[in-house]
Amino acid sequence: MAVPSAPSEPVPSNGGMEHEEEAIRVLKPRRAAPADAVRPTRAEINLGALRQNLRVLKRALASSPAAESSPAIWGVLKADAYGHGAPAIARTLERAGVDGICVALLEEGLELRAAGIEVPVVVMGGYYGPHHRGLEDAIEGDLVPVLYEAGQLERLSHIARDRDRRVPFQLKVDTNMSRLGCSLSEVDELLESIASTPELELRGLMSHLACADSADPAPTLAQLRLFEDVRARAASRGLSPSVCHVANSAGALAFPASRYQAVRPGIALYGISPFYGRSTDGLSEEIARISSELRPAMRVRSEIVALRTLKDGDRVGYGHTWTASGERRIATIPMGYADGLSRALSNRGSFLVRGRRAPIAGIVSMDLTTIDVTDVPGVRLGDEVVVLGSQSSGQESAVITAEEIAEIVGTIPWEVITNISRRVPRFYREP
Repeated sequence: MAVPSAPSEPVPSNGGMEHEEEAIRVLKPRRAAPADAVRPTRAEINLGALRQNLRVLKRALASSPAAESSPAIWGVLKADAYGHGAPAIARTLERAGVDGICVALLEEGLELRAAGIEVPVVVMGGYYGPHHRGLEDAIEGDLVPVLYEAGQLERLSHIARDRDRRVPFQLKVDTNMSRLGCSLSEVDELLESIASTPELELRGLMSHLACADSADPAPTLAQLRLFEDVRARAASRGLSPSVCHVANSAGALAFPASRYQAVRPGIALYGISPFYGRSTDGLSEEIARISSELRPAMRVRSEIVALRTLKDGDRVGYGHTWTASGERRIATIPMGYADGLSRALSNRGSFLVRGRRAPIAGIVSMDLTTIDVTDVPGVRLGDEVVVLGSQSSGQESAVITAEEIAEIVGTIPWEVITNISRRVPRFYREP
């Protein structure tokens, strides 16, 4: 089934209510809709794979002897659900029993509420516009804001007093990642402020692990000790948040002590191991097995729109970086770097045609890419081309993974899938 996205429309930052302060406008993002698709380039999302990955994670977390009870699973859907299309992914996970959803941006949370998502949604990014005026939208949209500095708390307390009710939020502390979060030198002052502001409800305490995917456990264990110290400081002031969470996909699998009441898997939900770059020899047998059970949910495909035969010495693409050695058959694909196909794949990567690899010939341009299909027998106009994922044809079968692309480009699988741009429509499929 194909799920079109909602149109873009302005949203006042005050949740539709009048305020003396100038309002900001939050625009809901819009991706290319399947109904609007003309060219054959698309990302196919396997919702069955998504559900399986959630089941794999639930089983893995439930089987841990170190955990007193299974932690809640809050799926991370930031960056448009890692490029998979947040509304459809959220609906699928909600129906599959996910406990909550985490996003980075206020806009992302509002998009999910507009799509009818009802599970708790935590906005982790911490930015709510100039002078934190977007916090009104978070409260009106029943989103849980994550805060980390005094100005945010002051703004939220004003909102709570205006509404004459307690307002929930979560506090993020920096446990030596030095990105976002209240610093340890300021946490006591912030906790004192929270304890003396009855209209604010500290519902959650969180941090973020920097090295959970590393073979060296020391940095993660040090972060967990710092987080435990903050929990103790909060408890000494009578603050008992109902949920504590620090674990990303790697932390949830490799560090049972990091699970607390909830975990925040992201990349694993989409079928990619969070331990990219590590040899399977360095992983425990259990983690290696869990990683092998994850199924990639995204497949990117297009079609051949042009074919030509080149003679020896003919050249291809910008800069003439590829030269035919003998007679070669060249196919053109309507996908380029504006669609999220890295230019670094030029003359290095490959696509799949009829279950065989066809190397990229020349520079990846903005909208088009050329491949050498000389060694693919019977190739024709309209043949499917797989950019990411698997393809079978007769006795031939092959796969191109996000990990492989990341290795060629010199990046990580996270970037490969999130880079698939919004002008590539997402088509949602059941097995």
